[in-house]
Amino acid sequence: MSTTDYYEVLSRVHRLTSAEQLRLLEELASLVQLKALPHPRRSVLDLQGLGKEVWYNIDAQAYVDQERASWNG
Repeated sequence: MSTTDYYEVLSRVHRLTSAEQLRLLEELASLVQLKALPHPRRSVLDLQGLGKEVWYNIDAQAYVDQERASWNG
């Protein structure tokens, strides 16, 4: 952005009401914050092993058989 463009934007901001300036400031702050914070890429593999303690000492086949039996009433 050139200096001329900057001062044109600043001039327009001065013509806004206080409420409009606050709204603009909030939106600009959100925009800058989103750009400033790193967003790590996530993978479904990050969930591997999550909750494994829930299944400790449970026979998987017996559990599935019990669930299937409950579907039929």
